[in-house]
Amino acid sequence: MIEVDARGLSCPEPLMMTQAALKKCKGEAVKVLVSEAHTKSNVEKYGRAQGKEVTVTSVGNEFEIVLK
Repeated sequence: MIEVDARGLSCPEPLMMTQAALKKCKGEAVKVLVSEAHTKSNVEKYGRAQGKEVTVTSVGNEFEIVLK
């Protein structure tokens, strides 16, 4: 699983990092860590638009998004 740590970053940077990871992953799952609710929503929407199964988990004040 590829992990993208986008905590503390503002859009569009987390989306660009997620896009790059998805290109590299070759079918492997991508885990994206974010700290803002709006960033979580944007990454979640992007993953679904790319045809990925998206799972979101709250971890304290942060979010873990897994794209498969």
